[in-house]
Amino acid sequence: MADYSPGYPITGSLERDSGFATADEWLAEGLRHGSEEAFEALIQQFQHPVHNLVYRLLDDPGEAPDVLQEVFLKVFRKISLFRHQSSLKTWIYRIAVNEAYNHRRAFSRHRRQQVGLDAPIDEGLSYQDVLADHSESPFDLVASRETQQRIEAALLEINPVFRAAVILRDLEELSYEEIADVLQVNLGTVKSRILRGREALRRVLAESPGRSLTGEPRRA
Repeated sequence: MADYSPGYPITGSLERDSGFATADEWLAEGLRHGSEEAFEALIQQFQHPVHNLVYRLLDDPGEAPDVLQEVFLKVFRKISLFRHQSSLKTWIYRIAVNEAYNHRRAFSRHRRQQVGLDAPIDEGLSYQDVLADHSESPFDLVASRETQQRIEAALLEINPVFRAAVILRDLEELSYEEIADVLQVNLGTVKSRILRGREALRRVLAESPGRSLTGEPRRA
């Protein structure tokens, strides 16, 4: 297992039946007290999902292990700031998304900025805020492992802002409210980014060789 140690001894203990109402409370309090059991539970519960998240968010997936380590270091350092206003999962995912963004910005200062439908039109509303998303997720159409691999590759080609929203909704299966909490944006913006991300993903897949989204061979 990779070393995600925060740099200080983790030797304490905290019983699971010590009167905590939820597993999040036990885990957060255990981390605050340096509980070895809580530390191991955190890694066991979140190592793989957080790795998968940052792996898909980065332009260079090979950087995922370094970003993952930074995520857990920040979790340890900032656990005292966790106030249970959201689930521990969404709080950790917020750190992971921010770390992936920061890592990418360090190597891509001049990335094209997000413009267009997210621009406000009246009293903070955007065009997409008033458009319902009735589209079927591209992931609902996956018919084979080959198609899934194509979708994973196509994700790297869409705007990272939209990529994060699509990944959190269609792969991580977070609710709109949880995504808003992770990304620190309003629900209208979440829905806008998911809609635009799905459409961008469809365009990339339509231009790629092989099978269509339905799994049927393309006609010449």
